[in-house]
Amino acid sequence: MAESQIVERNPTATVIRTAGNGQQLTIPSLIPILPIRNIVVFPGTVMPLNVGRQKSKNLLDEVMPAEKLIGVITQKNAEVEDPGVADLFSVGTACMILKLFKLPDGNQSIIVHGLVRFRLVAIEQTEPFALGRIEVLEDVLSPGTGLDALVASVRQQANRVIELSPNTPDEAAQVLNSIATPSALADFLAANLPIERDDISEKQRMLDETDVEKRLRIIAARMATQLDVLELQSKIQTQVKENIDKSQRRYYLQEQLKAIRKELGDSEPGNGAGEMETLRARLEAAGLPEAVMKEANRELNRLDSIPSASPEYGVIRTYLQILSELPWSTMTTDKLDLKEARKILDRDHHDLEKVKRRILEYLAVRKLKPDGGGAILCFVGPPGVGKTSLGKSIAEAMGRKFIRVALGGVRDEADIRGHRRTYIGSMPGRIIAELRKAGTRNPVMMLDEIDKVGADFRGDPAAALLEVLDPSQNHTFTDHYLDVPFDLSRVLFIATANTMDPVPGPLRDRMEVIEIPGYTNSEKLDIARTYLVPRQLDANGISAKKVKFQDQALQWIIEGYTREAGVRNLERQIGSIARSIAADIVEGKTDRITITRDRVSQILGPRKFDPELASRTSVPGVATGMAFTPVGGEILFIEATRMPGKGVIMLTGQIGEVMKESATAAYSLIRSRAAALGIDPKLVAESDIHIHVPQGAVPKDGPSAGVAMFIALASLMLNRPVHHDVAMTGEITLRGLVLPIGGLKEKTLAAKRAGIKQVIVPKRNERDLPDIPKEVRDTLKFHFVENIDQALKIAVGTPKKFTGKSK
Repeated sequence: MAESQIVERNPTATVIRTAGNGQQLTIPSLIPILPIRNIVVFPGTVMPLNVGRQKSKNLLDEVMPAEKLIGVITQKNAEVEDPGVADLFSVGTACMILKLFKLPDGNQSIIVHGLVRFRLVAIEQTEPFALGRIEVLEDVLSPGTGLDALVASVRQQANRVIELSPNTPDEAAQVLNSIATPSALADFLAANLPIERDDISEKQRMLDETDVEKRLRIIAARMATQLDVLELQSKIQTQVKENIDKSQRRYYLQEQLKAIRKELGDSEPGNGAGEMETLRARLEAAGLPEAVMKEANRELNRLDSIPSASPEYGVIRTYLQILSELPWSTMTTDKLDLKEARKILDRDHHDLEKVKRRILEYLAVRKLKPDGGGAILCFVGPPGVGKTSLGKSIAEAMGRKFIRVALGGVRDEADIRGHRRTYIGSMPGRIIAELRKAGTRNPVMMLDEIDKVGADFRGDPAAALLEVLDPSQNHTFTDHYLDVPFDLSRVLFIATANTMDPVPGPLRDRMEVIEIPGYTNSEKLDIARTYLVPRQLDANGISAKKVKFQDQALQWIIEGYTREAGVRNLERQIGSIARSIAADIVEGKTDRITITRDRVSQILGPRKFDPELASRTSVPGVATGMAFTPVGGEILFIEATRMPGKGVIMLTGQIGEVMKESATAAYSLIRSRAAALGIDPKLVAESDIHIHVPQGAVPKDGPSAGVAMFIALASLMLNRPVHHDVAMTGEITLRGLVLPIGGLKEKTLAAKRAGIKQVIVPKRNERDLPDIPKEVRDTLKFHFVENIDQALKIAVGTPKKFTGKSK
């Protein structure tokens, strides 16, 4: 490592002396400039450089026969092809070319020896190569004990880096220790520090620094970071090597132990005697039934004879661990205080008397006969009526743990029964897995959205649920993974569904279906006042003392911003108002506030739902029907119009096959009974009819729209509008009879929400009247009809018999 010293300066050149051989070299003030990319050359270092640009080749052609001195300087941006002064760093290194190599591809390679730093003052010439005016820089050195200590520390760091770096040549340490001067040591280490190309400015900063002590401190900080990384790598490699050595030693000793026992004639105890004893103790403590314990002992004996390196060893060990963690005999004690249970149910849910009474009956039976089996309950109702939260309240009332298993979208039978252990990564099904997490064999397990279970090539999960939900079979439920029976008879299963239509008949037969209807507006008002408002205020950090919701405001939200059977969207709208209040309180705009109708409109914007019955049914040919959907009841408008034609009927509005048949039957009934209804038969025969059910993007089907379609056609042909406050439902026959329908409770609730005053219902549905909420019965006027003549009289009035004269 040679260090250059300045001997003499003058305006045209600088004379330096190299420490290696004492040779003096003259560095002219004008020197050829060689721009380089992604590398920094330091004084005292020997480095190879690749030369490919034409200007650089011109420079070599000029200097090689003569003094061979060039100025090497790094580009700021490696992408620049023809750099100017602004594209180059200001400090470079004057170098002597030691060797030139011409490569087969036309490029050249040179080996240079760095001599001394210089500062580029200006570019005097750009063609055929760059010629720059330079100023040679001299190192600033302040000798002292501080510098000596810094040099010693940096040298020690460098030796440690060389020791930890596996690819560093052995001569590196010798070269390092042979460098005597601080400046040469700093340049040698700076040149050899591993720095990414993207951080080339870090090395350039070391070249720019002429103060040797500062340069050493920069290098020391950089080397400390590198040393930390190397120390960590060394530690990791040592740990890995130790682990490998331990594993090899253990394997060697185990093989020796096997050989010794074989020679002695003893039976081989297998691997991990301590782990085996731990597993055996845990299995015994779990209280496994006799048949299950027999299977567990058989697997333990297999595990004892299998080497730990075998893949089957891990499978069996996992199986035994799961067996030991299942709650074979662990149960929680039921709280059978009916008064306390009633208090909890009333606290969390409004009304739902039928459901609450059934839960209290279940608790009473459990108290009288603790070992008796219980029924499988299934709550059916539209979204947002509290089915899932009701399960949590039941678990709290009984003092049991609550588990929720979401079945929506499940299409693999193995999700319920698990995978057999022959498959890699197999695990128990959802039922056993949730019981393992709960740690008790008598939790309340809610099977949520049981109507959303599907089936495909992987099996039918609904069929797998047949055994789970059968009180006479589930005491021996066998999961494919466990392959031993597990008693599920102590689990209180509660299923939920929006509708029972998709649920297979055998599965539906195993459950006691409890229907949870939608809420009336007054019930929603009570729920909002008692439950939703306090919950949302608390969720948004607002004190109940600071906010008061007027009943008129809540009623305004219910009627104008939500149209649902449940209260989920109602709570969402109340939450929006609560967040707006929170923002006003934090901004200091208000401290106490009363929510009025005007305030609701200000926060939530214009009403989303407006009464439209009068405008929709004010013309002939429009009738209001009532429909049942999985999300609750709805009203729909049946619209009919006619145009000159040949008696063709058109149906639009995403109508299903059954509903199309109802429309055809209604049209046939109109044609066959035209004269009796006061309709000109010629008018019917010479008219094309178009029946449309709006909201064409929503599929609609079912026979219960037959009456509404007949009334719409009769209204059209008689040119008399249907009373706007009348809605109707019922299936019709070609004889004019009105047949019963289902979902009357949901349909009448929807009618009340829409502002209907009278409903036309089949006579045979009169038996369903007690199931309808009292508020709905008191508000709506029910007309029970047996045939379409009675329905037509109520909807449009008594028609006059046709006399044979066209109007």
